[in-house]
Amino acid sequence: MTSEQARLGVAHYPFIPGPAPLMVVRTEGSHLITDDGRRVLDAGGGAIVANIGHGRPEVAEVAGRSLGEVDYVLPPWATPARVALRDRLVRSWLPEGLTQVGFLSGGSESTDSAIRLAHAHQRCAGRPGKWKVIGRWPSYHGVTLAGLAAGGHAGRRAGYDALLLDFPHIPWDDADALEAMIEAQGPDTVAAFIAEPVIGASGGALVPEDDYFPRVAEICARYDVLFIADEVMTGFGRTGRNFAVDHWGVVPDILVGGKGMAGGYAAMGGIYAKPSVTEPIAATAHNFMFFTFGAQSAHCAVADTVLEIMEREDLVERSAKVGASLKERLADRLGDHPHVAAVRGLGLMLGLELVRQREPHTWFPPGFAAAVAAEALARGVWVYPCGGGDPVQDALLLGPPFTIRDDELDTLVDVLPQAIDAAAAAAS
Repeated sequence: MTSEQARLGVAHYPFIPGPAPLMVVRTEGSHLITDDGRRVLDAGGGAIVANIGHGRPEVAEVAGRSLGEVDYVLPPWATPARVALRDRLVRSWLPEGLTQVGFLSGGSESTDSAIRLAHAHQRCAGRPGKWKVIGRWPSYHGVTLAGLAAGGHAGRRAGYDALLLDFPHIPWDDADALEAMIEAQGPDTVAAFIAEPVIGASGGALVPEDDYFPRVAEICARYDVLFIADEVMTGFGRTGRNFAVDHWGVVPDILVGGKGMAGGYAAMGGIYAKPSVTEPIAATAHNFMFFTFGAQSAHCAVADTVLEIMEREDLVERSAKVGASLKERLADRLGDHPHVAAVRGLGLMLGLELVRQREPHTWFPPGFAAAVAAEALARGVWVYPCGGGDPVQDALLLGPPFTIRDDELDTLVDVLPQAIDAAAAAAS
């Protein structure tokens, strides 16, 4: 396809008709290159995905070689790439005790599977009445019906209420509310509690108090409620640790991963569990069904290569150091900005909460974060707009590749206040 054909056809690309999307023809380092030659700094890592940087030739070489060796194989069967990735994860990445590894093709599939896994565990362990999953406001766990039901993203749930299971929800930052909800629902009805360690798409990098997750883990264990940590966005070094739960020394019963496992080079997700979760299922020969394209062998080989690069280049530690530097720069530049209520986050998962005014706390009309992202994009920088309900209507997530250079951080910090000011002026 020529560039002219691409220009003519791109307006018809979106499934739901709307404005013509950005046409990206090449990716390189921390940049997206468009069909008209613009270089866009990918400060959102796409959707907080890119970690080792774009366009790494060694990853492309592995993908081609692996696809030439093994193409489609049923997900439950083994291939060398699947076994190698499983072993690397257990040996070097996962919290101790999470030895049961299942591969899928994305985050939504993975959280959906984690919810099914929790339900299957309780039923096969002789507790069939425990089916409810407690979620939080705000939260986001993907776009399957189970993920939306457990999630607390008002904007993405809107219009689907009639299809969603009536799962209970609690405030995101109140561990006592979890115990109170388990008691109110009846401990014999609650299968699991699901939480993002750092809330991403619905909260703009909300970080809990240090005692929150240890308390959550203790409550869940006491009531035979499985603790599911959704680390699709936070995992694989994004917060400056292998997984965000490592900041608090907590090991969940089930951990969900995705995004950073393959760094955007392949469609990968995963569920990781303690043996105590899967043993009752195996003992009853329950059919825990796979997704057709989960664990694609070539994708596993790519993910294994991405993680090897992360280890070799010490990119988790780099995420911590660069993230701390970026957070300090953002606080210096935007800490007193009238439309920025907070600069927060861990590692290279940072958020800016956007408001009309800080005191009293008021919002712009819905869509302000998207308007700021559009202004940043017009200035050559992509940031991820998020929020969508109480308590965070508008925020930006910053999740650039861990390899981002210092001069690129300067560009990001320079563009953000310009974009916020321009969007605020247009909204006034």
